[in-house]
Amino acid sequence: MTRRLALAALALLPLAAAPAAAAEPDPTVLAAVKAQDKPLRATLAEIVNVDTGTGQVPGLNTVEAILRTRLETLGATVETRPAPAFGGNTLIGRIKGSGTAKLMLLVHYDTVFGEGEAGKRPYTERDGRAYGPGVADAKAGIAMILHTLAALQQMRFTGFGEITVVFNPDEERGSRGSRDVIREVAAGQDAVLSFEPTFADEAVDAATIATKGINYASLTVKGRSAHAGGAPESGRNAVTELAHQLLQLQDLGDKPKGTSLNWTVVSGGTKPNIIPDQAKAEGDMRYFEASEYDRVLEQARKITETHRVPDTQVTFELAKGRPPLPVNSATRTLGEAAQAIYREVGGDLKLVEIGGGTDAAYAFQPDSPAKPVVLESLGVVGGRYHSPDEFAVLDSLTPRLYLATRLVMQLSGKAAR
Repeated sequence: MTRRLALAALALLPLAAAPAAAAEPDPTVLAAVKAQDKPLRATLAEIVNVDTGTGQVPGLNTVEAILRTRLETLGATVETRPAPAFGGNTLIGRIKGSGTAKLMLLVHYDTVFGEGEAGKRPYTERDGRAYGPGVADAKAGIAMILHTLAALQQMRFTGFGEITVVFNPDEERGSRGSRDVIREVAAGQDAVLSFEPTFADEAVDAATIATKGINYASLTVKGRSAHAGGAPESGRNAVTELAHQLLQLQDLGDKPKGTSLNWTVVSGGTKPNIIPDQAKAEGDMRYFEASEYDRVLEQARKITETHRVPDTQVTFELAKGRPPLPVNSATRTLGEAAQAIYREVGGDLKLVEIGGGTDAAYAFQPDSPAKPVVLESLGVVGGRYHSPDEFAVLDSLTPRLYLATRLVMQLSGKAAR
């Protein structure tokens, strides 16, 4: 999950109607996923105990080797693609089935944590929770994928046409070295299931049906330096002009559309006795509608034509980051199917929108929103992500594994029963 995730922006989405009565759980599937509980925890401990911060190539290579071996043991053919921006490789594992449906299971294996954190805080379980660097975000998602495949193998279920697993090493820095691979592989799928942890309130069961896109705003002012005491009038104060522009630009967001632009970093000047000739601000834009990029860019550039300090130069730029996973009927329908499956094991699955981006947005195809259909947050229930207190709820492992396994079977076009 990206560091810039804004959980405060999430909204729990009300169901259109009262939920239907839950069916009984499929006994074969339930037995298969229950049998995976201890092996899944062992997998989780093994990979949590290796440092895989983005760019920590030795640790990434160690986990890559573990994942390659596990995928090959499950019957996958595996290829790797370099992720050159920060290092490491994207793994792509493919398992052939007897059906026609093409399904992609996606999650990252990097974390936000520094070198040595795994040694300081190794995988531990206490009070019903698992702890360790990246335990929920998103190493538990890796374990969920591997043991979903193991449960399917145990049941000898091959009703899918092909399952493609993608593990990427740089999500926490924007997936700059893997996003093109994700887009490419996803384009040929019928469905993409992404295994980030739940993004609702802490320890709340949820799946994500929409994420905001992220853009990065920059505002640069060039003025003219002068002696602040002796001849300030001969200078052109870039800091004053920057402040003016920030106030002019503060209403670029559109709350009804879910668009925000927040200025977060400001710099300018060198010494107290020099009129500053340079000033800069950086900002964070979040949005659901793709057209908002063009609107904000156009309006900002028009607004910045009006200056308070004459003879200053003002430049506004808007760099694209992650695209949004917009609200769409195909994802909502798949989310509702997931809710029905989860009720079979007594669960109440919320469907949420969140204010930050995930790799699900790279998998989504704007020109073909229903193919593949994309659903996010099929990993574990957890909380306090990116902090030393990050946790995964152990009681969520079996229900969430049941959900993932049944979803694969349902999407394969053959009933689990």
